[in-house]
Amino acid sequence: MPSSTEFDWNDIPLILALARSGSMSATGRQLGVDASTISRRIAAAEKALQLRLFIRDNTGYQLTDAGQVFVEHGEAVYGNVQSMLQASSQEAGAVAGAVNITSIDFLFDYWLLDHVPALHAQHPQLQLTLQAENQNLSFTRREADFALRLGKPSEDAALVMRKLGDMGFAVYGHQRYADVPRGCWGTQPWIAYDDSLAGTGEMQWLAAMEPQPRRVLKVNSLSTMVRACRAGVGMALLPCIMGQQEGLVRIGATVEVQRDIWLLSHRDAGTIARFKTVSAWLSQVYAANEHLLCGAALHR
Repeated sequence: MPSSTEFDWNDIPLILALARSGSMSATGRQLGVDASTISRRIAAAEKALQLRLFIRDNTGYQLTDAGQVFVEHGEAVYGNVQSMLQASSQEAGAVAGAVNITSIDFLFDYWLLDHVPALHAQHPQLQLTLQAENQNLSFTRREADFALRLGKPSEDAALVMRKLGDMGFAVYGHQRYADVPRGCWGTQPWIAYDDSLAGTGEMQWLAAMEPQPRRVLKVNSLSTMVRACRAGVGMALLPCIMGQQEGLVRIGATVEVQRDIWLLSHRDAGTIARFKTVSAWLSQVYAANEHLLCGAALHR
């Protein structure tokens, strides 16, 4: 039986070219390979296949019956490989297909969603999936293509990470708290995260306040915190972009906490057009909204 492990599949185009031209020198010129190399590779292919593919007569190289069968199948195989390579190249270069982004939900709801229509208008074949998830999904298993995280994540061989920018947090509350001076903040009721989120920058800031305020309500959801704040339950440290859009009163002009926004992606994302496009889009929409995300402007 012929040995497929010894046969060099790179010799298929060489065999096909010699079958078409019937001339070793013409094949060499076409492929940019000298005639002695072609002769040696044809001999090696015939040895691996245990078949005589060509016979030489006074007109050049002619296919044997076995060679004719090989070429018929070889043309189909080579054509399929070329089609596969072309299709793969087109896919890699097309701004089309699925892109999965995972993030804390408020970044979707209060920032990114407003910019999705413009992205789709420019690239209608993109299919975004927005996964509101604070856990680290697997990039190796392609559960996510991009992730937006607050704070620098740990190193991962499958990841490329870069700081996208900053996220500002300020104190917000119901209108009734609008005129509370900073020195009296510790005497007011506060809405806080529960103990599972005590390590966040926001809760560490609250823990350092003197006097230590009354935490009249603990929650594990930022959206619940916003609603409680709007209902007048107490004051809260919120992302500026949320407080502004929810119509809450910003208490004090200072941004109290800045947290980093990091963009994570799979290492392969830089070679595929749709991923490069989405990565650039995320950078652009951050730059366009930096003043809102950082909370630089005070909205009354």
